Amino acid sequence: MERAFHSKPSKPMSYDYGGKIVAITGGSRGLGHAMALGFARCGANCAIASRRMESCEAAVEEIRALGCDGSAHSIHVGKWQDCDRLYEEVYARWGRCDVLINNAGLSPLYSSLREHGEDLFDKVVAVNLRGPFRLSALFGARMAQEDGGAIINISSTLSVRPSATTASYSAAKAGLNAITVAFAHEYGPKVRVNCIMAGAFHTDISKGWSRSEPFMTLAQTMHAMGRAGEPEEIVGAALYLASPAASFTTGSILTVDGAASFPKKMY
Repeated sequence: MERAFHSKPSKPMSYDYGGKIVAITGGSRGLGHAMALGFARCGANCAIASRRMESCEAAVEEIRALGCDGSAHSIHVGKWQDCDRLYEEVYARWGRCDVLINNAGLSPLYSSLREHGEDLFDKVVAVNLRGPFRLSALFGARMAQEDGGAIINISSTLSVRPSATTASYSAAKAGLNAITVAFAHEYGPKVRVNCIMAGAFHTDISKGWSRSEPFMTLAQTMHAMGRAGEPEEIVGAALYLASPAASFTTGSILTVDGAASFPKKMY
């Protein structure tokens, strides 16, 4: 009998995160929001962090509608003191953290590398690299002292395929790949630290280009899956990396991009 294969997940993955606490930066929108709901559907309570409190609170209400609980945290990941505050708030509210997902990111446009200003460079590096570094140090050290846990960094395929229009973002995400390995060594064996290197996904953040005709034409011609991913399609990778099923997986960088990093033909 012919077996049917589906290109998109039809139901939540069968992981049990009942009683677990998951902290997610950038958890109110895009991939972070999808992962928050994915963990909640598997029983986790989620601490949602982003710059806008109202967006965090809205995400928490969605989590509660799924039968779990959550907390909202308004922080700027690029600010060292805000990272410290998130750590303090999560442990004050929940008393523990089992999974930290460093998802918040920033990839602004600029006219040219010559015109790429210092303030913009510092902001991109702060959000994409400095914040995850500080949060991983805080949460990772506490996890290692207590019952262990998992840290998942959300990187980008642009970290290994940079362009002139993504220079600072690519550099910061390449740094995120690097510190993934460093923190795996620092806090292992009780804490596993891994990275998801994401390709193009359709989200409310990327809708300006991910559904454009030029991108769709390129994807259909060059990419194995012929399209960008849907937010829900990153959830399975995060659930796996945070679970006991990945007990011997640490310091790894998992590419989730529909094989876009390896186009069908050379340009």
